[in-house]
Amino acid sequence: MCGKAFIQRCDLKTHLRSHTKEKPYFCEECGMAFTQSNNLKIHLRTHTKEKPYACEICGKRMAHKNSLNEHLRIHTKEKPYVCEECDMAFTKISNLKRHLRTHTKEKPYTCEICGKRLTLKNSLNEHLRIHTKEKPYVCEECDMAFTKGGNLKRHLRTHTKEKPYMCDICQKAFCYKKDLKAHLRIHTKEKT
Repeated sequence: MCGKAFIQRCDLKTHLRSHTKEKPYFCEECGMAFTQSNNLKIHLRTHTKEKPYACEICGKRMAHKNSLNEHLRIHTKEKPYVCEECDMAFTKISNLKRHLRTHTKEKPYTCEICGKRLTLKNSLNEHLRIHTKEKPYVCEECDMAFTKGGNLKRHLRTHTKEKPYMCDICQKAFCYKKDLKAHLRIHTKEKT
């Protein structure tokens, strides 16, 4: 069918399923089907919550060996996936693929309501809230609700009085980045 060769007959048999779409191994819990028994075994961990792989550095446990390998890069600071356009580096290939859309301008996610195209699936989910009026992020202090988690995080500063943005010139601190930007104009004499 495709000319690919295998040393063992069982590997050829497994490979042939990719052409026939045969998936003889299925999960009794949710019905998902797989071409290989090992993939079913790994999938079952989503139901059993089994996490057999542990990080030797911080103890965090993972369901998959690949997840552990990716996690270890947090400690080693290794970023093996490099963008050929701008040399930005990433710990996961999925993050590199997502980043490449900034160069290609690809927008694979489309809003079924208004047709707007977006780069990220998360962005589409947030965008849909414009139409549904859903505001899932609720402040426990005052019950104000927000469509985005970042907006709630910023709002919480009105309660905590946290001021994470500081002027390097006079050390005055601000709750919001926009307020720091406006303040900096005092020092640069820039007109608004």
